[in-house]
Amino acid sequence: SVAISIIDQGDGIPREHIPRLTERFYRVDAARSRELGGTGLGLAIVKHIVNRHRGVLTIDSEVGRGSTFTVYLPQA
Repeated sequence: SVAISIIDQGDGIPREHIPRLTERFYRVDAARSRELGGTGLGLAIVKHIVNRHRGVLTIDSEVGRGSTFTVYLPQA
């Protein structure tokens, strides 16, 4: 398989939110308006595309340290 990881050193995501991050329109910070950025669709779209290619998306995060988003795709 092939793995592609996106790593950030941002605020991190609390563990209780990680299972819902790929739901359409889900936002960790519900008070954040669309004007400040994001619609809550990005990771839902990524998960859909990855699933269509028989792949897997994993999300690891630690508050205060950042997040790692990894896509695993089978070789053709």
